[in-house]
Amino acid sequence: MRSASEATFRAVAATWSPRSEAVWTNCLPKPFDFPAVRAELIDIGIDLFSKQGYQQTKVEEIAVAAGMSERSFFRYFSSKDDLVMGKFEDMDDRMAELFAALPDSEPIWVSLEHVLRDIAVGGGQGAHDSADLAIDRIVRSTPSLTARYLDKMSQMQRPLIAAVRARLDSSPGDPRPAAIVGAAFACGMAAQQVWIETDYADTFEHVLAQSMAAVGPSSHLVP
Repeated sequence: MRSASEATFRAVAATWSPRSEAVWTNCLPKPFDFPAVRAELIDIGIDLFSKQGYQQTKVEEIAVAAGMSERSFFRYFSSKDDLVMGKFEDMDDRMAELFAALPDSEPIWVSLEHVLRDIAVGGGQGAHDSADLAIDRIVRSTPSLTARYLDKMSQMQRPLIAAVRARLDSSPGDPRPAAIVGAAFACGMAAQQVWIETDYADTFEHVLAQSMAAVGPSSHLVP
């Protein structure tokens, strides 16, 4: 006597064909792109924050705009703050990659300026896009985000410090890589602050060059 499972198997096997296999395959759950969904939620959130204000925008509204439930939103981000900080994901690795792509013969300070400029202005275009500007305003006007941003800036330095140490071929006990990267980040944050306070009157590239020239040699001629 055949078992029920054997009978089921024989029944399915009898109806198999390339066409039926394709139909069954299409019915299976499709894998989703977790990073892509997060990126889409970030874009939607920033757009709503820009139109309605950060404090006025609810997670439910972001979820609805994305075509998902509020419960589904929390699979990707734990809060609105987490969503905003998601904009800075992987930035530390990108910085290290940019630095590594520059010639070893280039002065380290000049290389760091190139990295900060390219990260900030999307490859030297001279201005942030509207999403970046919105993020800047939100982060600086929200205390909880400001604190997390400063912590993130500290974390971002670590891969760059390692890259600078490799170029210098220095030991872990050498303080120069951390000092150089920390000084460059301070110049970058000072430039960003001035740029925002002056309502973006100048290009960020030029403001950054001025800031970094005050501390070390610059890749630009700054009057």
